[in-house]
Amino acid sequence: MQVAAILNRDSGTLRTMDLDTFCAEAVAVFAQAGHQLRCYVVSGEDVLDTIERFSVDPEFDAMIAAGGDGTISSAAAIAHRTGKILGVLPAGTMNLFARALGVPPDIRTALHAVAEGTIGQVDLATANGQPFVHQFGVGIHARLVRIRNGMVYRSRIGKMLASLRAIGAAALNPPRFDVEFEDENGRQMRTVSGIAISNNPLDDGPVPVAQRLDTGRLGVYFAGTVTTSELISLVIDVLIGRWRANPQVTELESEHLTLHFPKRKREVHAVIDGELIELARDVELRILPQALSVILPARPL
Repeated sequence: MQVAAILNRDSGTLRTMDLDTFCAEAVAVFAQAGHQLRCYVVSGEDVLDTIERFSVDPEFDAMIAAGGDGTISSAAAIAHRTGKILGVLPAGTMNLFARALGVPPDIRTALHAVAEGTIGQVDLATANGQPFVHQFGVGIHARLVRIRNGMVYRSRIGKMLASLRAIGAAALNPPRFDVEFEDENGRQMRTVSGIAISNNPLDDGPVPVAQRLDTGRLGVYFAGTVTTSELISLVIDVLIGRWRANPQVTELESEHLTLHFPKRKREVHAVIDGELIELARDVELRILPQALSVILPARPL
C-alpha cells in the first residue's frame, strides 16, 4: 500500500520531536510491514491544504494524519468526502478519536500498530452536515473551550492546566438555556446547562470516548441546570469515570436528532471536536453508519 503521512509540526507532541528522525523511522516501520510511506511535515496553517491534496492523489492508497483532535476531525471530513483511507497518529492533548479507534497513546508504539493494521469502516456523525468524529457540544463544554482559548499556553501540560483554570472560571456562572429536541420517539423541551452528542455512545473511562465506532447510533447526553458546586461535582465525576451516576446527567441513543434553541443569543457557540463554531438556532444531528474508511490498528499480542 502507498501511504502519505502528513504531520502537523505545530501539534503538541510533534513540537518537541526530531521530526526528520521520526519520519525516517516511520518509513522503515511501514516498509517492514510491506508498505511504502512518504512523510510530509507541514505547519498547522498548511496541514488541511496538504491533506486535501493527498486525499485526491491517485498515487496514494491511504493517508495518515498526525495531529490533535481538530486536525484529525478535519482530516476525517476530507477523507469521507473523497473516499480516501485514513490512518491516525496521536499527536495532540486528548487524542479522542485515536483512543476510540484503539490507537496506542505513545506515538512510536502507535506507528507500529498502524503500520501493521487492517482496513475497516467506522461511523461518522454530522451536525448540520458538518462531519465530526467525537463530539458536538453546547453549553458547559463550549464555554470551557471559549475561556481556555483566551489563555496562553505552549505545551500539552500547559493546555491541561488552562483547561482546569477554565473549569474554575465557568463554575462561577454555569450556563442555563432552553432546548427543544426531537428524535424518533417524539419532541421534548428541557432546560439544561449542557448538551453533548457523541459519534456512538461513550464508555465509562476517565476520558470518555466511544465504546465502539460501528453501532450506527449517536450518544445523547444532557446535563441538567447546575449550580457551581454541582458543576464541580460533575467535572470530578467525569474525571474519575462515574459521570453516568451523577444525578444531573441523563442519556439516550438515537440515529438522528434535531435540536432547537428558542432563545438563542447572538455570538453563542457550539464546539465540534474541540473547535468552536457559531451555534445555529436549529441543529440536525445524524449518524452515518460505516461512512469512513480507516486503518484499524493492530492489537498487541
